[in-house]
Amino acid sequence: MFMFDTVKGTASEIKDMKIRGAGRIARAGASAMGEFAENYRGGSLEEFRKDLETARNIMLESRPTAVSLWNGVQACVRDVHSASSLEEAKNSVACNAKLFIEASSEAVEIIAKIGAKRVRDGDVLLTHCNSSAAIGVIKSAHAQGKDIKVYATESRPWRQGLLTVRELSEAGVDVTLIIDSAVRSVMSKMDGVFVGADTVTSSGELINKIGTSQLALAANEAGVPFNVCAETYKFSPMTMFGDSVIIEERECREVAEAGMIPKGVKIYNPVFDTTPARYIDAIITELGIISPGSVYDVIVRQLGKDIWKARDSL
Repeated sequence: MFMFDTVKGTASEIKDMKIRGAGRIARAGASAMGEFAENYRGGSLEEFRKDLETARNIMLESRPTAVSLWNGVQACVRDVHSASSLEEAKNSVACNAKLFIEASSEAVEIIAKIGAKRVRDGDVLLTHCNSSAAIGVIKSAHAQGKDIKVYATESRPWRQGLLTVRELSEAGVDVTLIIDSAVRSVMSKMDGVFVGADTVTSSGELINKIGTSQLALAANEAGVPFNVCAETYKFSPMTMFGDSVIIEERECREVAEAGMIPKGVKIYNPVFDTTPARYIDAIITELGIISPGSVYDVIVRQLGKDIWKARDSL
């Protein structure tokens, strides 16, 4: 239907990786939900609630692992159940969408300032994939005049590392691109690792781009601090209730085109992996630097009473 065009279009761009990065995905999802509400032409509050739930489900199905998208969409629709009129409900979604987008963007800036304090002049750093928050920390440290060098992984199969090295190079950072399997070979040169997050569980585990866990293991072996740069809307309230994080698998053709491998050979293409909390030295958030063990308390404090209805439908 026409009313779902914007939502379906955004969901398709997220699913097809045209919109990448947990923060960008969350802001895109919130923007689409806000636009859906603003342009809604249905006749009643009840119809709006039903149609909004449909739009919400379309959006969430585009990337089931990214809790940032879930939290972004949930932030938009959280007040709909208490609205007394169609106009009030529409306005609440549109307003909440704008507030989330603003807060999300501001969080990245705050994390950059806080994280830069953990970078010393002369440090050699390693990052993975294409995290706005992690890149923000590096760029902020460079802007402060610190002489730093950065190694960035290629991040197969989508090679998001090419985006990272381009952005860092344009900012004047001394950056080197490495293949993913070279991580352990270069770790002895590193003074710190900074990565982003797709999801952080209530127990402090990190779900992030496939290959992140090998960075954490290598960093732990070499005694190199492993830092996660994560806005608190990437913390997963669902994991408090025993829900497991779904590790999304994508199409085989992202790894190898048809005809490149023998018939009958299977391809395993997970998007994310899990890094245990014990390998994480610090989680840098817009609230400050916390330990993995503090994530549970932050989720409860941030969501308050809303957490107990976090998995409810509209």
